[in-house]
Amino acid sequence: METYRKPEFDDTFKVVIASPEVAPFAKTGGLADVTGSLPKALAMLGNDVRVILPRYRGITGLSTVTDFPVWVGWRKATAIVRQSFIRAKLDDAEKLVPVYFIDNYQYFDRDHLYGYFDESERFAFFSRAILETLKAIDFAPDILHLNDWQTGPAALLLKEQYGDDPFYRGIATVFTIHNLQYQGNFPKECLRLLGLGDEFFIPELLEFYGNMSFMKAGILYSDIITTVSKTYAKEMQTPEMGHGMDGLLRKRSADVFGIVNGINYHEFNPETDPRIYKNYGTGDLAGKRQNKYELQKEVGLPTADVPVIGIVSRLVPQKGFDLIDEALDQIVSLNLQLVILGKGEEKYEEMVRSAAERFPEKVATIIGFNAVLAQRIYAGSDMFLMPSLFEPCGLGQLISLRYGTIPIVRETGGLKDTIHDYEPERGIGNGFSFREYTAQALVDAIKRALAIYRDRTRWEKLVNSAMESDFSWNKSAVEYMALYALARNRHKALAIA
Repeated sequence: METYRKPEFDDTFKVVIASPEVAPFAKTGGLADVTGSLPKALAMLGNDVRVILPRYRGITGLSTVTDFPVWVGWRKATAIVRQSFIRAKLDDAEKLVPVYFIDNYQYFDRDHLYGYFDESERFAFFSRAILETLKAIDFAPDILHLNDWQTGPAALLLKEQYGDDPFYRGIATVFTIHNLQYQGNFPKECLRLLGLGDEFFIPELLEFYGNMSFMKAGILYSDIITTVSKTYAKEMQTPEMGHGMDGLLRKRSADVFGIVNGINYHEFNPETDPRIYKNYGTGDLAGKRQNKYELQKEVGLPTADVPVIGIVSRLVPQKGFDLIDEALDQIVSLNLQLVILGKGEEKYEEMVRSAAERFPEKVATIIGFNAVLAQRIYAGSDMFLMPSLFEPCGLGQLISLRYGTIPIVRETGGLKDTIHDYEPERGIGNGFSFREYTAQALVDAIKRALAIYRDRTRWEKLVNSAMESDFSWNKSAVEYMALYALARNRHKALAIA
């Protein structure tokens, strides 16, 4: 059971978290998990928290609050505000976090969340609707916490077009970058969607290599910039991993902070999780072993007490599948099994399908995403593989620790911050890591993990230690509150100046 400890300072805040996706309502990746879990942790720490996201097709059971027109360029579009709640629980205490949905059939009643020709128009509308919703529900927060490029323009609009309105004047902004690779860059003409003139199309403002950038708007105009691990906060200020934004981020380096994501320990709990084959806890490795046997049966691998390495991932270059492809023959030559669940680029889907066909007793591949099977892989595997090229935070390694499944990761971003290479001599560490982005370094890390696996005493101690580690949202939520205080103070100082 999670315990939310109050921060050492007395301040609490009125907070609005705006995001293009929020679990459990709309999800394509870890962003939704973060924006679905952080509000609950903040609420249990005494903050008054609200959440805003688009109302996509398939989100039902909402009540209607109000509606109003929103300027998008030269015309008006209707925003219908609907409402639901996220339920936060702690022991016998419970709080309901209000969630507001911006509904517009033209922009959001579609089969998918993203990937359309009019992304700039959709999220220009959403960014302005965020600000209009605050007044419509009469909630002026201390902090407007924006997430990823889809909300970046809201920080700009707040300062450039809404700042003279007393209702908005005291609102400080925090902008969280979940993955700098996705920036929302559009042609110059898209400035008009935000009611902006050509004076904003300069390198010092929104111009970005011939386009205008929604991500850049969030970075430039927010009081505080955060990302999802301390290492990634440093990495994205380098030319190698800054995706062209490194210079701007270095210029604002005093305002850039990294906070590692947490996971929801109520949802991810092997003792109570209804999705896994058999519940188990610390010291109950027989129960964990039963999960392995059942997983092997479900995915069609031979049932045997051999090490099983799980992968639950998008099948894209970022996740290290070029390394896996190069190292695959060496990996399957070892006495182990691979279970791969994911979807993504066609070349990688074909690669993992081919692996299962070539090595049917060693590799099982499931293309797609299945939340129940994902949990069974976390519970039934002995090790969890994340050889990422880059990884802003990563949640898979945190979930795997919770289920006593030892991560094997590359030292980058949040993987470096959360997984510490096991040292056999000292008996410390919670996983196995490697630094060089090479197939040989990956294989060597797997071999080191297998060597400890064969030492049952050491392995059981490592597994139990992993399950006892704490990567819940408590610590991260307290760190966000400290940054909220800093953002509010900086915003007030700028207003006075």
